[in-house]
Amino acid sequence: MIIRRGAETRPIKQRVEDAAWQIHVFLRSQLNAERNVLFLGDSVYKSARMKRGRTGLKSKCQTFPSHEERAKRHKWGASSFTLTPLEDWGNLPHHVVLQIFQHLSLVDRARASSVCRRWNDVFHTPDLWRRFEFELNQPATSYLRSTHPDLIQQIIKKHAQHLQYVSFKVDSCTESAEAACDILSQLVNCTIKTLGLISTARPSFMDVSQSHFVSALTVVFVNSKSLSSIKIDDTPVDDPSLKVLVANNSDTLKLLKMSSCPHVSPAGILCVADQCHGLRELALNYHLLSDELLLALSSEKHVHLEHLRIDVVSENPGQTHFHTIKRSSWEALVRHSPKVNIVMYFFLYEEEFEPFFCEETPVTHLYFGRAVSKEMLGRIGLNCPRLVELVVCANGLEPLDEELIRIAERCKCLTAIGLGECEVTCSGFVEFVKMCGGRLTQLSIMEEVLIPDSSYNMEQIHSEVSKHLGRIWFPDMMPTW
Repeated sequence: MIIRRGAETRPIKQRVEDAAWQIHVFLRSQLNAERNVLFLGDSVYKSARMKRGRTGLKSKCQTFPSHEERAKRHKWGASSFTLTPLEDWGNLPHHVVLQIFQHLSLVDRARASSVCRRWNDVFHTPDLWRRFEFELNQPATSYLRSTHPDLIQQIIKKHAQHLQYVSFKVDSCTESAEAACDILSQLVNCTIKTLGLISTARPSFMDVSQSHFVSALTVVFVNSKSLSSIKIDDTPVDDPSLKVLVANNSDTLKLLKMSSCPHVSPAGILCVADQCHGLRELALNYHLLSDELLLALSSEKHVHLEHLRIDVVSENPGQTHFHTIKRSSWEALVRHSPKVNIVMYFFLYEEEFEPFFCEETPVTHLYFGRAVSKEMLGRIGLNCPRLVELVVCANGLEPLDEELIRIAERCKCLTAIGLGECEVTCSGFVEFVKMCGGRLTQLSIMEEVLIPDSSYNMEQIHSEVSKHLGRIWFPDMMPTW
């Protein structure tokens, strides 16, 4: 849609962005003395009206940018745009103001709500409150900003029924996680579709009373009825709460991410797989993975998993037992969902890798966060034919030439590889790239990984690799800071 005014023809999106910038500049200049006050809708509107009575501040935001503001806007890439006196800010159509508000931050939007009654009404439009992230941090332990308590109460009072995409970002303090639970327990009239609980640092939710957490989560599970995406990693969620989730949201649930949830058993996750026929993405710890679960994900005719993420984590070397998944169970899953991505994150010690990749495994993405042995990489080359991406954080001091060449031979789908603290001869690396060719879309190798030999030195390696890739390539450099 194009709006024409005089000789000017400008896309509506650009005009709306320009108007949003003008409001931003106006609010910053007019309210600069009150930066520490959080403006909250109705209360701000009333206080602003009283201030206008004392200062004569007009509710019509007709303002023209100064020379400095024009320079700043030019830096942002915005074109010059001003309203004529006939275009009264207070009489802009509702849908135009709504689009402008969508370009403003929450604080600027709340400040703008004090301009006039019409803008205050737009501030409470349900469309502006469908997506919200509660940030809960303790000032004594975190430098991150927190959502103002008054704003939280206003959201619960006026906009709980409008919330659809909700996330909670908390710091490591138990008080922050408890505050998140308190808010969850008040969302009784919500229709939430996506819910995410994010801890910026451990332990957070894990230190909250399990009964308090489960009770708060159950409120959302029972009242929403349309949850499609849930991310509840590192939380004390348990089997009974998962049953409540399934009982109320089995027809809509598509994504469930719940790694590091020690109170969930294989039976609990099996219940989800059995009844949520629309499930497309699942993330869990390896101890919850079983032959029964893979068969359940393979037997339901409505379930076609697209993404399965498995975290294999060991905190204490030698104290965690890892079971083996049968090859037949993996094959059943791939037959049923041939396009499924199976992603595995390993944080193990070298002696704990014994149960893995002894037989063919249809993993597509592998990430090793700790050192992995040459033997293990050799197994990957033999038994992971569907491998698409491989990232190795560290290895020993022996070159990985043979292992990489074997991976290039057997893993015909490999398109991305990253090597950290490893060693590869330049000749071996060139041979690996030559065998993979242009299908390697991502090749991240630290310069320190490559060992010059009689065939190639460091000056020659980038041109030779670039030739086989069909594009310019250089090894990554170690930062000097």
